[in-house]
Amino acid sequence: MAQQPSISSSFSYGWTYDVFINFRGEDTRFDFARNLYEALQQKGIHTFLDNERIRKGEKITPSLLKAIRESRMAITIFSRNYASSTFCLDELVQILEHINKKGRLVLPIFYGVDPSEVRHQRNNYGEVFAQHERRFKNDKEKVRKWRQALQDAASLSGLRFEPGYQYEHAFIKAIAKEVTRRINRKPLHIADYPLGLEDRMQKVNSLLDVESNEGVRMVGICGTGGIGKSTIARAVCSSIVDSFEGFCFLADVRENTVNHGLVYVQEMLLSEVLEEDIKVRDVNKGIPIIKQRLHKKKVLLVLDDVDKLKQLQAIAGGLDWFGSGSRIIVTTRDKHLLARHGVERIYEVDCLNRQEGLELLKWHAFKQRRVDASYIDVLNNVVLYACGLPLALEIIGSNLFNREINDWNSALESYQSIPIKEIQQILKVSYDALEENEQEIFLDIACCFKGDSFEYVRSALCARGICPDYGVKVLIDKCLIKINHGKVTMHDLIQAMGKEIVRQKSPYNPGKRTRLWFHKDILHVLEENKGSGKIEAINLDMPGDIVIDWSGKAFKKMSNLKMLIIRNAHFSIGPKYLPNSLRVLDWTGYPFSYLPSDFNPKELIILKMPESFLKRDVLLKACRKFQSLSVMNFRGCKFLRQVSDLSAVPDLRELCLDGCTKLNEVHGSIGFLGKLKRLGVRNCRKLKTFPSIKLTSLEFLNLSGCSGLTRFPEILGTMENIKDVCLDFSGIEDLPLSFKSLVTLEKLKLSCCRSIEKIGGIPPNLKELSAINLDWYSHLSLESRHILLCQALHEVDGLKFIVEEDKAPEWLDHYVEGDSCSFWFQNEFPNMAVCFGALIEDIWHSPPKMLIDVRVNGTDVGLPEGQTIFAPLSTPHVFLFDLRRLFFEDKLKSVVSERGWNHVDISFVLIYINCPHPVESDISYVMARAKWSGAYVYRKKSRMEDIQFINHSQEAVPELLKESSMNPVDGFAELVPRRMKWPHTESHSVTGRETNMRKRKGWESSINMGPTCSHSFSSDIIFPLG
Repeated sequence: MAQQPSISSSFSYGWTYDVFINFRGEDTRFDFARNLYEALQQKGIHTFLDNERIRKGEKITPSLLKAIRESRMAITIFSRNYASSTFCLDELVQILEHINKKGRLVLPIFYGVDPSEVRHQRNNYGEVFAQHERRFKNDKEKVRKWRQALQDAASLSGLRFEPGYQYEHAFIKAIAKEVTRRINRKPLHIADYPLGLEDRMQKVNSLLDVESNEGVRMVGICGTGGIGKSTIARAVCSSIVDSFEGFCFLADVRENTVNHGLVYVQEMLLSEVLEEDIKVRDVNKGIPIIKQRLHKKKVLLVLDDVDKLKQLQAIAGGLDWFGSGSRIIVTTRDKHLLARHGVERIYEVDCLNRQEGLELLKWHAFKQRRVDASYIDVLNNVVLYACGLPLALEIIGSNLFNREINDWNSALESYQSIPIKEIQQILKVSYDALEENEQEIFLDIACCFKGDSFEYVRSALCARGICPDYGVKVLIDKCLIKINHGKVTMHDLIQAMGKEIVRQKSPYNPGKRTRLWFHKDILHVLEENKGSGKIEAINLDMPGDIVIDWSGKAFKKMSNLKMLIIRNAHFSIGPKYLPNSLRVLDWTGYPFSYLPSDFNPKELIILKMPESFLKRDVLLKACRKFQSLSVMNFRGCKFLRQVSDLSAVPDLRELCLDGCTKLNEVHGSIGFLGKLKRLGVRNCRKLKTFPSIKLTSLEFLNLSGCSGLTRFPEILGTMENIKDVCLDFSGIEDLPLSFKSLVTLEKLKLSCCRSIEKIGGIPPNLKELSAINLDWYSHLSLESRHILLCQALHEVDGLKFIVEEDKAPEWLDHYVEGDSCSFWFQNEFPNMAVCFGALIEDIWHSPPKMLIDVRVNGTDVGLPEGQTIFAPLSTPHVFLFDLRRLFFEDKLKSVVSERGWNHVDISFVLIYINCPHPVESDISYVMARAKWSGAYVYRKKSRMEDIQFINHSQEAVPELLKESSMNPVDGFAELVPRRMKWPHTESHSVTGRETNMRKRKGWESSINMGPTCSHSFSSDIIFPLG
């Protein structure tokens, strides 16, 4: 028989012992524990009894600890002198750690003592602990753990025995009966090969919080079909079920409801938990019966594969239906369904990673971990195809069990064309549950828009005549799509399921399908002129440089074509006809200078022709004919020299002219498009002037790289929606006084504007400014430089400024030389801006990374990552930040003392990684420290009397230090490598010559301390530039 994969004991049912008995033998006359042990053994319950006579010393031996860990449950017998045994107390701590906290049962027996005596350490327990306090005065933590263990164990549901008032035989018989009932529950089959479950189980267990007996908790497990929701639920239940009085796993709720009705499901619940045959006959009668019979019972209930709210309402309508300590797990494909039922604790299941997927595939295909090396490539290809979906890996592995490599390759090629029927059926359940409008959105995304920006997808669907906002949310809730970093994504097999639904409508005639995406099908339709009125969308992305040899007339038969998206294709001739039904025309690299003369789509909403060969007259005609346009994109059109009158397209919301390198004139009408939200004219280097603007809806303006543009457009009237203006690398010489009227502007980029001479004003609510490498010592006036740095005086939340400057602002409340500043505060954490000045000499010619360290009372509360500046720094710069944006609020709350004073220390460095060092060639990284630091307190939000700044040369104020909770910590420089992923290099000792150079140049070289942390730098943590 093949070797089986190792299975974690946390979700297996192969325990070494069923019961571990913890007791104080002298008190219980040993006979009680021995009699209990024998009673359990007689019932076939494998029990571990720790005989005190074989104990050696006061420490728990490894074999004893192993017995605790490998026991399914524990019985702790609390007696009068139990607490006098430090061995018993240590054993109890381990029991709670390795059994109770893992969700398994700990049953306390109170042998001649009141539970409150144990819980609160009163009477004899109190006297014993007074002795412990004296004996272990140098190890108070040990005593604290004992007290906590007694409190936790005595709070669990248990049994009480009074010698002389009860029959011991009957009491032991009752214990044995209860233990038997718990361990005789039918075990759930988890999986043939339960790989990758451990971490997922831990996440669910943390949401369940089984340790707590207070209240009832409902946890949702959601994810796409076949991702392992039910498997995780079974594994979790198997590990914690013994600590519940009742248990029921209601499998396939969706299917059972359809086939048998909700009454059947209610009866299953009652019968399994109460262990008796109960008939309810009617859903509305079943609800009060469930409430009445289970509201005082601690139960573990799983509702597997729920798809309707009425199912939850009929089976687990409220938390008050069940006894305290109960846990309800709901698995579903619909996240919104959980929210509607008030489920707040939700675990979204992740796909298996590559290694987990490969292991699972090996076990199903070969029944072992080790396989012939010749299979590795095809196995990796299958894992890539399955994208971590366990269902697919199991089915493919089973289908190809014991097959040759040629069979594997052939089958995989077949699967990529036509999905496996069994996988298709399971995944399609989610599609079938959608409304018609939602199904259309899903199919459009699957066939045309996977990987595109959500804004583009939304615009295209709107153009198609579909209102997508609600439908997209439904698809997200049902785990069919995700939006990651603004992009619409979906699992490859879910995409394949959607495409197969479309293909099945016309398996052998692509020209009669509603959507075309496969390049061979599109090639056949276009070259053979096989189109039809059925086709609504074409998404063509040709591999390689294949030329489509067609007549140019193929679109004439596609009278219902609404979306034509061509991302990469080469045509022998241009189209002689385009359907007037088009609403989205997105053709990258359109190779012809004209559009068909009879192309007159009255409902064309999106016209995207990036990198095309269209000329000005085509654009002029388009504007006159396509009056419904909302989006126009002519990015990279090398033959576009002028932008004509756009007044004929009043609904235009987005206009992109980026990279039109020959563009030299823009019509004045562009400045009065009342609905325009985004305007991009980036890298139009021949553009000399730009018309005045009164764009009341504009949110984003990009004139970066327009090196020939010397004046910012005059602003006419108010523009109350503008948020972001980018002028990097432009030839702008001044910002007019009207620029200050952009009161809603939050982000401004001026970096490398080396011609700028005058800044008339900065909008009062500006939050982010990047103005690096302006070379303004010979151009920008002192008054303008002052205007930029005075922004902090506006006390804007979220301030993030980096400005080329060599002097500290005069208005700082605190200034100190060096790379860190410190202060004390009391009451609330102050609102302030922190400021750093760095002297940079660009000897490395590489963009640095910023790292800011924030410590409160000696504890690091700052964000663990840094930010890459988008260009090398060649001159001194000032860095200005809102302090509250540099740390985690939750961390801060945990370390701040509400009484007395708190100490804050902030440090700043710039780091150059893997740069050519001027002295040593093998140096790992170089740190450029700030030359000075400072702070400005926001007067409207903080009181100066609650803040005391200190210089580094000063001693800590004794009365403040006395009341603080400051802890000693490593220096910031020593911790820098721990926050970054370092490649391994040899240590570098700093020479005397290098030390002198560092002091002279204002930078510091540091040795590589090895990869001690997995944090990487993020683009949105400190200062999103570029």
